[in-house]
Amino acid sequence: MRPSPIRSFDYTVLLCARMEETRAFYADVLGFPVETDKPNWVSFRIGAMLLTLRRRGAWSVCDDGPAVPGAASVQLAFRVPPPDVDAWHAELSARGVPILREPTDLPDWRHRTLFFRDPEENIVEIYAEY
Repeated sequence: MRPSPIRSFDYTVLLCARMEETRAFYADVLGFPVETDKPNWVSFRIGAMLLTLRRRGAWSVCDDGPAVPGAASVQLAFRVPPPDVDAWHAELSARGVPILREPTDLPDWRHRTLFFRDPEENIVEIYAEY
């Protein structure tokens, strides 16, 4: 018997070597509300989803192994209203967050995008549909 199709996506876990800095980035810079806050596990509520940080290393399931310096593990994309892409660019620039690509219109996708990295080198995108 085949299982039922998967119909929901609940949370994403980012593996962190720089846990405290990454927690501060998502809480203080991006302003995500903290739902669970433990030394090795921090979850942020973003709408119906959770973005969770877990300290990289050995745990009960496996050993995550080392991260490759300078290599992204994931790309996270957060949708905002159209005027907020430029507002986020100004906010992130004022906070010294290095920008990978300034706000850019992508007509084929009907998106306005902004790209930067978090402290773990993951790529973060803030975008709006138009």
